[in-house]
Amino acid sequence: MSVDRNVRWLGLGAVVRATGVSLVLPFLVLYLRNVLAVGYVEIGLLVALTGVVPLLIVPFAGLLTDRVGRRRVFILALVAEAASVLGLSETMQVRSLVGVLVLASVVQVVGTIAGPAISAYVADFTQGSDRTMGYTWVRIGWNVGFTVGVFGGGVLIGFIGFVDVALVAGVVLLVSTGFLAWFLDPSPFDLRRATGSTPSLGEEAPVRPASMRQSLTILARDRPFLAMCGAVALAGLTEGQWGTIFPLYVNTVLGISYAILGAGLALNGLVVVFGQAPMTRASLGHRHTTLFVMGLAAYAAGFLLFGLVGQFAFELVPAFFVVVFVLTIGENLGSIPSTTLPSNLAPAAEIGSYNGAFFAIVGLGWLLAPVLGGAVLAASSSPLVVWGVLVAPALPAGAILAFYVTPRLRAEANRA
Repeated sequence: MSVDRNVRWLGLGAVVRATGVSLVLPFLVLYLRNVLAVGYVEIGLLVALTGVVPLLIVPFAGLLTDRVGRRRVFILALVAEAASVLGLSETMQVRSLVGVLVLASVVQVVGTIAGPAISAYVADFTQGSDRTMGYTWVRIGWNVGFTVGVFGGGVLIGFIGFVDVALVAGVVLLVSTGFLAWFLDPSPFDLRRATGSTPSLGEEAPVRPASMRQSLTILARDRPFLAMCGAVALAGLTEGQWGTIFPLYVNTVLGISYAILGAGLALNGLVVVFGQAPMTRASLGHRHTTLFVMGLAAYAAGFLLFGLVGQFAFELVPAFFVVVFVLTIGENLGSIPSTTLPSNLAPAAEIGSYNGAFFAIVGLGWLLAPVLGGAVLAASSSPLVVWGVLVAPALPAGAILAFYVTPRLRAEANRA
């Protein structure tokens, strides 16, 4: 099973890009808490606030990528991402809460614009199980960079501080964007769109997206797809605690240091790097929706284990690493359908719009996750209560996927 050269380059570029992003962004909530002394509830609300604009934009990002071109959209978005992280360093220097929040939101906006374009770019070069593996290699590349970034950020923040680490991150992002702009070819879709070529005898006719109104109508009528998106968004209320409330809880409630937190997040990256490809290969032929449910169960098990250990203050640091491992297994399982299923369910001309809609609906769950997490963290000092409440949305989400969505999806589209 071969992966196209451009997908391999995209995976390598993701290594450098993820290193830059992960040097600073995973620690941003700790900057708000430990440097600016923002409360837990306020952190949850502010993190959600920075996600509002990206959530509103992402459906249009998908529509845009079907009309402007995959490569052009994500390269321009990544240039803006690098500039925003450089600006974040300056706002941290002057301790401007508004400035930090605005630029953090901009980083998310441009990342959001890039997301559907990158997904569609990979889909243009791949089909079937090759598509599943193509997304896996990009994810592995991202997590190699994530491993380096969070470990480096955890260590460096303690020595040189948030401001200089953000500056380094911005420079790394500029390098990765230049790399991708130099090495990546336009996708077949981009070439057909640019040249307006007509197919030769025996070639497949080029697909062209419908009008925006028609695209939105196609999406609105696809009830199985929308139900799948809604269930995954509900699951995001649980899974979304991993990126914000979990590290906040580890550092500020359990007192685990930046360096150990960074090492734990680096373990997350390593489990993806060495475990994602074998897990994806083992998943080929199985239902995407089953993989979603299995991944969600691993998230719930990890968070409940963490609540149990925290309740009795038993071997906190070793337990932290065990929980990171379990959560990463859930992340690995869930990433396979998340990256592949929207493209599989989309009509050929609507891959960008389907990915944009998926990211938007699912993003709503992740947007509300820190609001829920911050409120629960402020309301209860019992780890079992905190994590018990936060895993509750996983139950209806899993039930909807298993009993409503699965019977309504085309078998071939739902197969990894």
